[in-house]
Amino acid sequence: MPARRIVITGGSGFLGQNLARHLAERSWDVVIVARHAPTDDGPWSFAKWDARTVGDWCDALDGARAVINLAGRSVDCIKTPDHCDEILRSRVESTRAVGTALNWVANRPAVWVQMSTAHIYGDPPELVCDESSATGDGLAPTVGHAWEKACYDTAPDDVRKVILRTSFVLGRSGGALRRLALLARVGLGGTMGRGRQGMSWIHVQDMNRLFERAIMDDTMSGTYVATAPNPVSNREFMRQLRSAVHMPIGLPAPAFAVRIAAPLLLRTDPELALYGRYCVSQRLAEEDFEFAYPTIDVALRHLLETR
Repeated sequence: MPARRIVITGGSGFLGQNLARHLAERSWDVVIVARHAPTDDGPWSFAKWDARTVGDWCDALDGARAVINLAGRSVDCIKTPDHCDEILRSRVESTRAVGTALNWVANRPAVWVQMSTAHIYGDPPELVCDESSATGDGLAPTVGHAWEKACYDTAPDDVRKVILRTSFVLGRSGGALRRLALLARVGLGGTMGRGRQGMSWIHVQDMNRLFERAIMDDTMSGTYVATAPNPVSNREFMRQLRSAVHMPIGLPAPAFAVRIAAPLLLRTDPELALYGRYCVSQRLAEEDFEFAYPTIDVALRHLLETR
């Protein structure tokens, strides 16, 4: 009988717990490996790691069907030198730990699904990027390249590798959408900066389905952009967000105001709001992946108008 265990390293956060519930509902035995146990109880077992070295958590990999690595410090922070260093190290060191563990276990998983970032393409003003596009320059592209290289450098040759360059994941239970929806509900959900910056996004349910497909479809291999097929401008995203929460007005936030308020009030990097990219996945289109939520209006209405 095929193995029914899936290991999610770095799986204690918003994305990991959503994925764990999705897989458990489909009768998978899910093990979350993380530095701290998930705050919610759920249909999974838990193994502790330091996200840097091999240890007893490796036992969960032996005989598993797949490992999905989501580990990495959140980029939703002020980009101090210490934070930038930890953003890079947390991704590279955790990925190397997964690769080392896969080389040690006797019955290794058939597939390694590795998180990466669509920010690897940088912030081209209005250029649409796909898997074949040139990557950018700066912190996020540097981190993205190092993250992916750590996977390819350490993965055993007989393990299928799928790398998902993930865009803004929209979910009801976590992530940045909750913060943006709150701003919209109190009338502060206007255009940020010039409003022309791209927002590439994916509904969390489609993200879960993409992870599941990467596990089950033996033809999936290599790099994919994990994003819905219809990126929008910040102006359009905020307009649709106001519509979803039934707020007719939204005060715009000029760039200088975002640069002041983001670090002082929200303790985050203003560039997350002021810059962006338009991404699509040519490979998912060619492989006939069907999105349940292909447009931003449908996705936001589902997440914010229904319970």
